[in-house]
Amino acid sequence: MPDGRGDWDGELVPDERGRAARPEPDCPVEIALAAVAGRWTTLVLRELMHGPHSYSDLCERLPDISAKVLAERLRVLEHRGLLTHERLRGFPVRTRYQLTPAGQALRPLLIELYRTGVAVDTALGQRTVATADAGRASR
Repeated sequence: MPDGRGDWDGELVPDERGRAARPEPDCPVEIALAAVAGRWTTLVLRELMHGPHSYSDLCERLPDISAKVLAERLRVLEHRGLLTHERLRGFPVRTRYQLTPAGQALRPLLIELYRTGVAVDTALGQRTVATADAGRASR
C-alpha cells in the first residue's frame, strides 16, 4: 500500500501492516492490544503463564475478582484462542484452564507493558500514584 511517506521508523513500523492511517484489524499492534484488552485480563493471563490452573485456583490467586467477571474473562480469552479448558473427571467436576501457544506468546508483551508502566510512572512522578489512589477512594 503506497503511502507516500519515506519517514517510517523501521523498528516501530517494520512492515506494511503497521503503516495504516487508521486502526486496522490485521495490524500487529491492534492484534496484541485486542488480546490483552479488558479489565482483569492481564492478571488472569499472568496467573496462567506459570501453567494450568483450576477455576478455584484462579479465584484464590485473584481474590478481588468477582466470579462473574472471572468467568467472562476466561470465556473471552478462550474465544480469542488464548486459552483452552479441560473438564476433569471426578466429583465435584473441576475445570482446568491452560494457555495456548498464542496465549504464551503474550508473555513478552506483558513484561514490556509492566516495564513501560514503571517508566511512565517514573517520568510522570507521583502524579499517577495520586490519581490511582483518588480513583480507588471514589469507588
